Amino acid sequence: MKLKPKADDQISFRQLFKKGDKSIKLSFIFMGMANLLNGQIVKGLLFLALQLGFIAWLVLNGFHALSMLQTLGTKSQGWVMDETLGIEVQQPGDNSMLLLLFGIAAIILIVLFIFLYFVNLRSARKIFVLKEANKPLPTLKEDLSSLLNEKFYVTLMSIPLLGVLAFTILPLLYMISIAFTSYDHNHLPPKNLFSWVGFANFGNVITGDIASTFFPVLSWTLIWAVLATATTFFFGILLALLINAKGVKGKKVWRTIFVITMAVPQFVSLLLMANLFNGSGPVNALLQNWGLIDQPIPFLTDGLLAKVTVIFVNMWVGIPVTMLVATGIITNLPDDQIEAAEIDGANKFQIFKNITFPQILFVMAPSLIQQFIGNINNFNVIFLLTGGQPANSNYHSAGETDLLVTWLYKLTVTAADYNLASVIGIIIFVLSAVFSLIAYTRSSSFKTEGA
Repeated sequence: MKLKPKADDQISFRQLFKKGDKSIKLSFIFMGMANLLNGQIVKGLLFLALQLGFIAWLVLNGFHALSMLQTLGTKSQGWVMDETLGIEVQQPGDNSMLLLLFGIAAIILIVLFIFLYFVNLRSARKIFVLKEANKPLPTLKEDLSSLLNEKFYVTLMSIPLLGVLAFTILPLLYMISIAFTSYDHNHLPPKNLFSWVGFANFGNVITGDIASTFFPVLSWTLIWAVLATATTFFFGILLALLINAKGVKGKKVWRTIFVITMAVPQFVSLLLMANLFNGSGPVNALLQNWGLIDQPIPFLTDGLLAKVTVIFVNMWVGIPVTMLVATGIITNLPDDQIEAAEIDGANKFQIFKNITFPQILFVMAPSLIQQFIGNINNFNVIFLLTGGQPANSNYHSAGETDLLVTWLYKLTVTAADYNLASVIGIIIFVLSAVFSLIAYTRSSSFKTEGA
C-alpha cells in the first residue's frame, strides 16, 4: 500500500520506518544503505564511511575521553622509586586540562554524528517520497550541481561552521566548564589534578571570601559604564551642536581637529595620558611651577581621583566618535520642523529638547546600548591608564580601578585562579546579554522597526 505523496518534512521517521522498504529500514542501522541500494553509491559510501569512522574513534578514543571527563584524572604526576635503577624517576600522570578539553571535544563530535545520522534519515526519506511519486532519484552530478546552485549556501557555510565549532564553541564550553572545577593556583596541571566542584566557585564569588572583592568591583564597573557612556554621549552631542551652530566658521576644520584624536591609536593616547598624569609627570610639574600646588596631585594613585581621571580620559577618546555620528544626524534633520518651531516662538533649548535630542536618541539608541556594553568590557582604558591601581589590600588580585574584565585578566595571568576567572567571565556575559536584550527591545528603534 502506497502512501499519498507528501513533502519530506511531513513524513515522520516512525512512519518512514514502518512503511519504507528494506533499504529504508537498513538506513536506520547502517547509514547510507538507502542511498547504496537505490543507486546513489558515492553518497551512500560517504555516509557509511562516516559511521564506521565514528565507531572506530568511539572505541579507540571516545569512550576513554568520556570516562575521564567524569573524574578529570585519577593519577597524579610524581616521583617513584625505580627498584631496577635504584633511583627515583618521574611518574607521568593525568593532565586534567587536556582531559577536560578532549572530553568536551568528544561530546561535540557525538552531537555532530547525531546530526549526520538525521541527515542520513532525511536523505532516506527523500528517496522514499520520490519513489512513492514515481520520480527519478537525483544523480551524483545533480547533487553536486545542487550544492553549487540552490544549496550553495550550505557549501559556503560548511567550512566557517567547522571553524566556529573548533575555535568558538569548543573554547566557550571549555571556559564555562572550568567555572565548575577546582582549577586554581593550587591545582595547576600537569603536576596537579583538578576536579569537579559544582557551584562552589559561584558561591565563593557571591557569598564567600571573594564576595568582598566581587561586589565593589561590580559596583565600580556599572558606575564606570554608566558615566563613561553618558559623558561621551552628551558631550559628543553638545560638541556637534556647537560646531554645526549657525554662524560658526570653519566647521570642517573643527571637525578635523577632533577627528585627529580618533586617527591616533587608542593605546598611544592612553599611554601618553598615563605619563601626563603621573605623580612626576608634566601636569603636576606645571602646576607646581605655577605655585598652584605644593605636593603632586595623586591622579592615578588615589582611589577616587584615579576613577575620576579614567572617566575624564575616556571622554577625550570617546567624545569625537559621538560627535561624528551626531553631526550626521543633525545635518539630516528636517528644516521645516525647526523653522515651524521657531515661528511658534520656541527657543534654542526647547527646539533641542523636543526635536533635535529625541531624533538623535532614536537613531543612536542601538549604538548607545553597544557603547554601554563596550564600556563594561573596556579593557584598554583601565589597563593602559592605571593598570587597575591603586592597590587595595582588602581585594583579591584586584585594585581600586579594576573592572570585572581587568580583574578577570589578573585572575588568569597573575593569580592563576582560572576557575574564579571563568565565573567572572560568565557573570560578565550574563550582565551584558540581559541588559542588551532588555534595553534594545524597549528602545523606540526596536518598537518602530517594522514601520
